[in-house]
Amino acid sequence: MSTSATNFVRVHEMDAIICSPTMAALMAMVVRVAPSDAAILITGETGTGKEVVARAVHAHSRRANKPWIDVNCAALPEHLVESELFGYEKGAFSGADTSKPGLFELADRGTLFLDEIGELEPRIQVKLLRVLDGVPYYRLGGSRKVSVDVRIIAATNQPLEQRVKEGGFRSDLYHRISQIQLRVPPLRERPEDVAALAEYFLDQHWPELRLSPAAVEELQNYSWSGNVRELKNIVLQSAINARNGEIDVPDLPPEIRAARSSAAMTASAPAAPDPGVPAAALDEVEKQAIVRALSHTGGHQGMAAEKLGISRRTLSRKLRQYRLETRGYSASASGAQQQYYRAAIAVPITITSRQGEEVSETVNISTGGLAIHGIKNPFQFAGGVSVKFSIPGIAEEFSAQAHIVWADAGGNAGLRFTALDDAAAARLNAWLQEKRSTEGWAEES
Repeated sequence: MSTSATNFVRVHEMDAIICSPTMAALMAMVVRVAPSDAAILITGETGTGKEVVARAVHAHSRRANKPWIDVNCAALPEHLVESELFGYEKGAFSGADTSKPGLFELADRGTLFLDEIGELEPRIQVKLLRVLDGVPYYRLGGSRKVSVDVRIIAATNQPLEQRVKEGGFRSDLYHRISQIQLRVPPLRERPEDVAALAEYFLDQHWPELRLSPAAVEELQNYSWSGNVRELKNIVLQSAINARNGEIDVPDLPPEIRAARSSAAMTASAPAAPDPGVPAAALDEVEKQAIVRALSHTGGHQGMAAEKLGISRRTLSRKLRQYRLETRGYSASASGAQQQYYRAAIAVPITITSRQGEEVSETVNISTGGLAIHGIKNPFQFAGGVSVKFSIPGIAEEFSAQAHIVWADAGGNAGLRFTALDDAAAARLNAWLQEKRSTEGWAEES
């Protein structure tokens, strides 16, 4: 296996494959935050490797030699969640023939990893919050309080902030488990990892096989909606078709081979299709690629064209071509999407907290917050900050209260506004609406 550009980080019995600068920065952040006892929320799409990151945090923490206990909250039947987390006494319910310690007790002085924490029902969220605040609790049917010392790492593929707004997840619990947030990027944002991971999976299961350079290029051109899990399945599936010790392009599934056609569409005549892939299949893959890109960008045609690697004119032509087949799908911005529209802008921003003042630079801005670059130590500003910035063309300076909701080792961070006066909000919204109208958004009819 070629590993010249690949770093292998040993995490207990798991290997974290790091080749991309993005993942290297994430792991650098893991090493920095692991020694603290702060609760960590790991976010990311399904299959990105959130558990690997959680185990890395535990492995680099002061609790590394203490218990590691993990549980998938989504996999626990609703009537068993409480007894599994907090334990029960003999006779607490039918079938409780013996006492059983809960996962919190088993993780005492160690780490408890709560995967898919967004699936917990509200009643359990209340009790969980009390335990995280250090309040002793009772086992089910118990009369003796239990005290534990546990470091919590939680993970979710859901937008918990949105769940909080909708009332599906407690705000106080969200803030308690997200003292530090780590975002695991999807595989499509770190193509350098694709080849390294693919070769790793081959080494584990088909060590006699290798990937041809052309096959690697095809894999890197694919969008990987299922992330690392999907990549593993595709590699092992392709290995079955391989001949002469090498996986080549014809051995890859049709959807992988067709991805290049979708990404390389141009206004000129299309390239001849792969003879192994029916034209109808290519059309369907191309259509779905366009639909996914428009969905990811909220209907922004310019951004969707950029994601697809094509021109706006080509995308417009393809939309007309597939309109009937997609049953009237149109690239429009809904009210919710307009609300979260972000405009790219680079202006100085002053961030002030009890720890001091720092000048950084904005990356983009929306009605709800902004992203910044160049911040030296985002976690010194935990607990809320004041921000001041100016936008070209607007005389009044913007001043707001904000909360840092994510950060990475590269000096990037995301801030959510917690207080912005009505007049400033109106000025910002008017500016964003003007920007949005000039950047390729199609209004809903």
